[in-house]
Amino acid sequence: MRFIFASKKLQALYNDESGAARYPPEVVEAFFDKIAVIAAARDENDLRVLKSLHFEKLKGERGNRGERSIRLNRQFRLILTIETDEQGKLLRILDIEDYH
Repeated sequence: MRFIFASKKLQALYNDESGAARYPPEVVEAFFDKIAVIAAARDENDLRVLKSLHFEKLKGERGNRGERSIRLNRQFRLILTIETDEQGKLLRILDIEDYH
């Protein structure tokens, strides 16, 4: 599945691991693992089927905005939205958030 990053911070982390020191090493490793799974998926249904991702719609106002999360570990989440452009659906990766 196609994806884009909403921030230069995440793009830099993906491209050359810039800013990786902001996060625990296991979160950075999980980030790259989850991005690889996203890239291999055909659509969001492939992500839903993989229960280990904990791909879920957020609740409240964030859910109303279409935000979803994928678990990186017990504490950190990858926040994203599903969008559509002229080429079809894609994931916009918004942030890595500390949920605790």
